[in-house]
Amino acid sequence: MSSKDWIEKDFYAALGVDKSASSDEIKKAYRKLARESHPDHNPGDPKAEERFKAVSEAYNVLSDDTRRREYDEMRSLFGSGAFRRGARAGQGGGMPFDVSDLFGGAGGGDRRFGGGGGGAGFSDLFSSIFSGGGGGGAARPAGPGRGRDVEAEVALDFADAVRGVTIPLTLRAPGVCDTCGGNGAKPGTQPRTCQVCHGAGVTTRNQGAFAFSEPCRTCQGVGTVVDEKCPECRGTGGVTKTRTLNVRFPAGVADGQRIRLAGRGEPGERGGPPGDLFVQVKVRPDELFGRTGDDLTLSVPITFAEAALGTDLRVPTLDGAVTLRVPAGTPSGRVLRARGKGVARRDGQVGDLLVTLDVVVPATLSDTAREALRTFAEETPPASREHLDARVRRFG
Repeated sequence: MSSKDWIEKDFYAALGVDKSASSDEIKKAYRKLARESHPDHNPGDPKAEERFKAVSEAYNVLSDDTRRREYDEMRSLFGSGAFRRGARAGQGGGMPFDVSDLFGGAGGGDRRFGGGGGGAGFSDLFSSIFSGGGGGGAARPAGPGRGRDVEAEVALDFADAVRGVTIPLTLRAPGVCDTCGGNGAKPGTQPRTCQVCHGAGVTTRNQGAFAFSEPCRTCQGVGTVVDEKCPECRGTGGVTKTRTLNVRFPAGVADGQRIRLAGRGEPGERGGPPGDLFVQVKVRPDELFGRTGDDLTLSVPITFAEAALGTDLRVPTLDGAVTLRVPAGTPSGRVLRARGKGVARRDGQVGDLLVTLDVVVPATLSDTAREALRTFAEETPPASREHLDARVRRFG
């Protein structure tokens, strides 16, 4: 496809989608139109065949993120009206120039944009945008491809997540081929430098005023060619294997947190850099403790007498037990704080243990206890409910 086609054709209109359409919307539109206009469904219909070619051509560009970006940039530049016939320095805008002006003549240049002078030419402008230069184009990185990232999930006990733990993690995933060492070549041989791209992994082709860089088709963008492939990995440099990693989970790791282990993912193709390993953490709930940020939480039941008279309360922590003083007259729901008994922070500080007191009312009482409570009630002033009584009196 020529650069001129990219400027003159509206691929979005060909697929009947908006310029902001997502990849899924583009794919859905293409499948529908390709099915309707396919030559097998329209035998002897040249118009249907042309429609099929048009939607295929449009999808070929818009389905590739890099091509679509380049196409949008080119169309935006010309569609903005920035280039017009006769629009030279000191002149007003005229009629839009014919895009064929850019591709006609020797080398496809246009003298008005520096084609024969000493300034930067129109070809140079677009080369910087769409080739591997410093313009807006995104060239594919040359050389062996990076390995894919690997996802794993690990369940940790509550205490291990708070304290930190190192556990073995067994993975069955692609790894470096031991036979060839990851270069994909048969033992005793070595990959040779690609003679087409000279090891760069990309080739540049000129089309009129434009220069496009693309992955080398001979070496598939790797930069090297394997003449005799490794019999174990068949030239890929990787094989599926079981491996065990000792993974360290830091103190205070939270439920749902994602741990990244750089370079522990799949190996790259033919010696390329490996991907990363991402471990999703699931923390098993504890039967006693909860967690809020860096603080641990604990609910402790106490009797009415302990709340009214006060007491020393012995409570567990993850590292032993502590004694907390319950003041006399403590209401239900009060929170006591045991400092430094929570989750360790990254700065070396430690959160607290928050103990919520729950005053428990007995379901049954002995005769002696009931009589004692009656005596207590007679000697105790009633609870203040004036703010409620005023509202009750409105209803008689």
